[in-house]
Amino acid sequence: MFAKLFSVMAFCTVAASMAPGAIAQDAPESTARQIEGIIAVVNDDPISFSDVRQRARMLLMSLGGRQPTQEQIQQITNQALEQLIDEKLQLQEAREYEVEVSESDIANAVGNLARQSGLTRESLISSLLQAGINPTSLEEQTRADIAWRRIMGGLYGSRIRISDNQISEQISRLKAASEKEQYLLSEIFLFAPNDDEKEQAQLAAQSIIEQIQAGAPFELAAQNFSSAPTAATGGDMGWLILEDLDEVRREAVKSLDGPGMTAPILTENGLYIMMVRNKREPSQASTIVDLTRITVEDQSETSLLAALEQISDCDGIDAVVDEDPNLKAMVLTDLNLDDLGPEGKSMVRATETDNHTEIFAQSGTLASMFVCDRQDNVETLPNRDQVEDRLYSQQLGMISERSLRNLRREATILRPQ
Repeated sequence: MFAKLFSVMAFCTVAASMAPGAIAQDAPESTARQIEGIIAVVNDDPISFSDVRQRARMLLMSLGGRQPTQEQIQQITNQALEQLIDEKLQLQEAREYEVEVSESDIANAVGNLARQSGLTRESLISSLLQAGINPTSLEEQTRADIAWRRIMGGLYGSRIRISDNQISEQISRLKAASEKEQYLLSEIFLFAPNDDEKEQAQLAAQSIIEQIQAGAPFELAAQNFSSAPTAATGGDMGWLILEDLDEVRREAVKSLDGPGMTAPILTENGLYIMMVRNKREPSQASTIVDLTRITVEDQSETSLLAALEQISDCDGIDAVVDEDPNLKAMVLTDLNLDDLGPEGKSMVRATETDNHTEIFAQSGTLASMFVCDRQDNVETLPNRDQVEDRLYSQQLGMISERSLRNLRREATILRPQ
């Protein structure tokens, strides 16, 4: 997956075109033709240098953090091509099964993505354009994702049967786990089944770790780079006991003194990066809260303070936000206080119900959270329906990942050496 895909000249030209201030028209004519030429062919469907450049820019934008090094740009550009190859295969399957994805489907999905970041669809598109990214790249990625989920659900969704015994066994396991020390974990998995790919995956993993340490969100890195089924939820594995992990990952997690990120963990099929987000003692009761996060689009602390002064309690949030297009509100319900980071947990714990936290930085702007409900000493074991949904999603995710790898093995993928 992480094999070197570019000649040195081709890569340097692409990297330069991604750098701020680079002017493509200054490149020699032969080099310009190479940039806009074909980098790979997937079962007769071409992928152009322009496609790869746009996707790499999008990955860089999503990671944020400091200015990437040339080596990091190479790894991200390699990953961009791998993503595009997978998407070609997914869309080819969509044509085979006559799965249609409408423009309204794509618009709704992009809108949901924007809301998760506290943005509108229009402001997200504007951010892409300002970064030199054609929104078509995000739309095509979304089209492939929707089509693939529909194919997997249609082919295998009705075949997955979660029995009452499976649910009961899982609940029993969770009850037993609640009596042991638990870790709130996230993961990034880089699939690399052979030695050459493991060497490239090591470089990619180090680049990802450096970007996260520089400020890039772990969950966005997982969504963009991880091959694990948990990638869709930002790598979130939930609360686990050490016995839930294989020996290598168990030892890596144990070696951390507290919350933090492991070094790359080498396994038979690839590399893991594990993030320990929190740890709790056995049978520790939890606090469940409902929060409403308010963000201000113009990044003005004065504007946000003025809005907060108008809101006396949670019931008054909608009226104020609806009247001001500069404000956005996101409702977060049934949130375990332990799932928040140390800073967020401290702010919420110090805030009374129907009051707001202090202002903090959030996704490039400023935010504050209203605590709208709080339940202390809550038993946090999921109910049977939640367990069934989780088991179903896990099985479908594994089938989906295996199906895509099979498509790769069977496909004719041509790339320049």
